[in-house]
Amino acid sequence: MSQTTEQGAHPASPLLYRASVGVLARTLDRLAGLLDRAEDARRGDTAGMAALLEARLAPEMLPLRTQAEIVCNFALRTAFPLAGEPVPDYGEFPNDLVGLRARIARTHALLDDLAPERFDDAARLVRDRAGDADVVLPAERFLFEYALPNVLFHLSMAYAILRAQGVPIGKADFDGFHRYGAPTA
Repeated sequence: MSQTTEQGAHPASPLLYRASVGVLARTLDRLAGLLDRAEDARRGDTAGMAALLEARLAPEMLPLRTQAEIVCNFALRTAFPLAGEPVPDYGEFPNDLVGLRARIARTHALLDDLAPERFDDAARLVRDRAGDADVVLPAERFLFEYALPNVLFHLSMAYAILRAQGVPIGKADFDGFHRYGAPTA
């Protein structure tokens, strides 16, 4: 029987695989959990949920829906180049909660199909666009200094928008590890 880690990756999998696919899959799970909490908070309020998906922290910032989409997009823009493969076009989705859930599921499925052995070239140069900048970095720097911070930034923005809109979430919802007792009066 094969021994696996909590995230399901075989312990002999290359570091870049474990640190990218494992972390990105968990990030997608956290995003789905945040959206679950948002749906619970707006249950039965279709207009309220639609408005929540378009909510922003500031007028010039991207809305919740787009922040969530970018988490998914960045997961693919991270893992596939690290595996030496082109970023797949994963399809079109409705601009609603159902569409976001489908996008998360499709992203998960695409990540699950990546073979761990494709991640063994840490010297590989990875190229991406960062706004108007062209980023070219060795695989490890790309992952740890550029890609993961960007994914977590957009997850954090989704979290912050939900909090600002009154969705009852906390750090435990964000990372899935923290646990707190019931608030005291």
